[in-house]
Amino acid sequence: MRGRSPNLLRSMTGHGQALIENDQIRVMAEIKSVNNRFLKTHLHGDLELNLQAHLEGLIKAAISRGSVNLKVKLEHLAHRDSYRVNEAVIRGYWLQLSEIAGSGQHINLESLLNLPGVVTEKIIQDDSEAWPLIEGAVQQAIEQLQQMREQEGANMLADMLQNCDLIADHLQQIDQLAPQVIVQYEQRLVERINSLMEKYQLEERPADVIREVGLFADKADVAEESVRLNSHLKQFREICQATESNGRKLDFLVQEMLRETNTIGSKASNSDIACHVVSIKAIIERIREMVQNVE
Repeated sequence: MRGRSPNLLRSMTGHGQALIENDQIRVMAEIKSVNNRFLKTHLHGDLELNLQAHLEGLIKAAISRGSVNLKVKLEHLAHRDSYRVNEAVIRGYWLQLSEIAGSGQHINLESLLNLPGVVTEKIIQDDSEAWPLIEGAVQQAIEQLQQMREQEGANMLADMLQNCDLIADHLQQIDQLAPQVIVQYEQRLVERINSLMEKYQLEERPADVIREVGLFADKADVAEESVRLNSHLKQFREICQATESNGRKLDFLVQEMLRETNTIGSKASNSDIACHVVSIKAIIERIREMVQNVE
């Protein structure tokens, strides 16, 4: 297998094929993969069980997740050394037919060649003899598959990192809006209290206003969720750019990002913040769909 690129984020979807032959046999290998939570291999081809085990080993050495279908086809090639004419059998047929037909009848040699046992074909009887070609073809097909998976992974990486930046921008806007929510609530509360005091001729109690505003501020504070969401974004970027493709970790982080976003939406009673929350959730959903296809 060739050397790997520094970034190993790979898609679980891909296709590869290869053909190798010598003067006796032709091997065609085709491999396809789609996304799956675990590694599942499906082998197609009339191969011996020990060779199937070797093929599964080749797949597991290159691929860690996905549903993989491998098809191997062996074709024996005909050449001048592939066939042998059994002279003894021909003579036996000739003598028997001559006795039956008599000396006056002509016996067609072409007809004799079609009789059982006259011509024997020499082919590889043991698939293990063809293993070097089988292995080479499958390795080449896997290599093509990996190239396609890495290319798609690179495209996904660029898209996901761009979406992470969009989430960070929305989160920055939320951080700027969050203090205003407290101020606006305090203003509304003071106006409501003043209206009630004037109506019922009550005495103002500043301490009560301060306590109520404090309770609301604690309830509506999204600073902790914002910090955690930024931390998840940082971890997400680091995993994306690591030397191993780890879709499971990315999937977990996406779930945590969505959890923090939902909490921000439920705590911050503000229409502007709610708009940013909706946008973040839409972006996370786009990321989640891509992560489902990361190895």
